[in-house]
Amino acid sequence: MAERKPIESWLTDMDGVLMHEGIPVPGADAFVKRLRESGKPFLVLTNNSIYTARDLHARLRRIGLDVPVPNIWTSALATAQFLDDQRPGGTAYVIGEAGLTTALHDIGYVLTDADPDYVVLGETRTYSFEALTKAIRLINNGARFIATNPDETGPSADGALPATGSVAALITKATGREPYFVGKPNPLMMRAGLNAIGAHSESSAMIGDRMDTDILAGLEAGMETFLVLTGLTRAEEVDLHPFRPSRVVDSIADLVELV
Repeated sequence: MAERKPIESWLTDMDGVLMHEGIPVPGADAFVKRLRESGKPFLVLTNNSIYTARDLHARLRRIGLDVPVPNIWTSALATAQFLDDQRPGGTAYVIGEAGLTTALHDIGYVLTDADPDYVVLGETRTYSFEALTKAIRLINNGARFIATNPDETGPSADGALPATGSVAALITKATGREPYFVGKPNPLMMRAGLNAIGAHSESSAMIGDRMDTDILAGLEAGMETFLVLTGLTRAEEVDLHPFRPSRVVDSIADLVELV
């Protein structure tokens, strides 16, 4: 097996790796500080499309993690870039929050429910029956179906919440049309992120807490992968998957010395 190149750039998931339910994971501040001091390219990624990168910068800064706006990459930004590449200056009917609508506005998309090129489904805490019905009818009338990410549930203090993947399944059941998911584990999101920071997969690493999204996406994008046990995947669950991370560690604190 060929020896991997030294790690020159880092990609890391946010929830479950750097923070958990709004509280920083011990060692996350030291890891971010070391990254910034090293001068190495890095990105903090999230499949959550609710917030803009500026929103997330402010939220992270409030808990002591100073991540610059250009170093934050969301599924909303990846979706906007994908649509800009596919159909520049297009139109979309959007179900989502400011993170998604802002990203689409920034690439010059017109948001409309009048014969749009795309129906774009993102994360929101206020899915409405009216909006879902409109999305279903537009897809039935020929709009292309895009979803920011396939996550079926999201975390909250009270337990699991239905997320984009679950709502996409509802729309698919009603239309017979599967969406194209842009976010993790689609390696497209990872490769677009690597391109944004001028990094190469053979000398990059991905840190995540989920085998089915973070580690799979990193693996398929050709990166070294680190699974941390501070999020959703437990140590005994790793061997249930047909693929493995390069390394399993207790938390982000164990990776500070590798930067």
